[in-house]
Amino acid sequence: MFKHYLVLTKPGIIFGNLVAGSAGFFMAAKGDIDWLLFLVTMLGIALIIASGCVYNNYIDRDIDSLMQRTLNRPLVKKLVPLNIVLIYATILGLAGFTLLSMYTNWLAFTLGVIGFVVYVGLYSMYFKRKSVYGTAIGSLSGACPPVIGYCAITNQFDSGAMILLAIFCLWQIPHSYAIAIYRFNDYKAAKIPVLPVTEGIKAARNHIIAYIIAFVIVSLFLTQQNHVGMLYAVAVSVLGMYWLYIAVVKYSESKQEQWGKDLFIFSIVTITCFSILISVDFVRTVPMLAAL
Repeated sequence: MFKHYLVLTKPGIIFGNLVAGSAGFFMAAKGDIDWLLFLVTMLGIALIIASGCVYNNYIDRDIDSLMQRTLNRPLVKKLVPLNIVLIYATILGLAGFTLLSMYTNWLAFTLGVIGFVVYVGLYSMYFKRKSVYGTAIGSLSGACPPVIGYCAITNQFDSGAMILLAIFCLWQIPHSYAIAIYRFNDYKAAKIPVLPVTEGIKAARNHIIAYIIAFVIVSLFLTQQNHVGMLYAVAVSVLGMYWLYIAVVKYSESKQEQWGKDLFIFSIVTITCFSILISVDFVRTVPMLAAL
């Protein structure tokens, strides 16, 4: 029974967002780390995301039954009572928001509220099912964890916070389109209006290319604004160029599903490496590079 409740929180999504949240926190801390604040902030983020994912499972249980990759989710198989699920999701959310409000600051707390409302209210309940712009709306909520981590330290929405928000929004759109291409038949069966389904894979590919280019350009603003150093700029450029290479060169009409899978996998590699890179204060630890 415990396993079913754990699965409802989507642990993989929580882990990925904690990597991103940690990156924002460490980038802002620049080596001067308050570990108690870090642990409380990450726990708050994890609980809020877990709550949002449980609510998402509840809302999506009808369309989950139409997709091969979600057929075995606990609510599709009716393994957990629906009334208990709603109580569970609410308790998780309240615990997470309480931690952020008590131990961080009101800016971090507000960003948590915005991310939650956008994901559960706007994305899950309406845009995912009704609009091709659902991906863009969902990207806003997905970009909140690193900004929450950053603002838990700075308590201000400065250039670092704005750039992080833009980077993670830009990354999530080609990442999400890649999933939709990789799982094209699932999205089509569930009638989810993502761009690859509504406009075709060729149109989605053009958008993917544009967003990857934008991701690389905006990522370099962190160096331009002196938030990180030159080693980061070189590394993220290489990652972005290879991601773009997959999008442009490795495309094949006869193997679109594999191409989507390759794009999806490397998008995860890219954002994970990106998060690790910005977690390190290259400006302090490598002064010679910072002076370049």
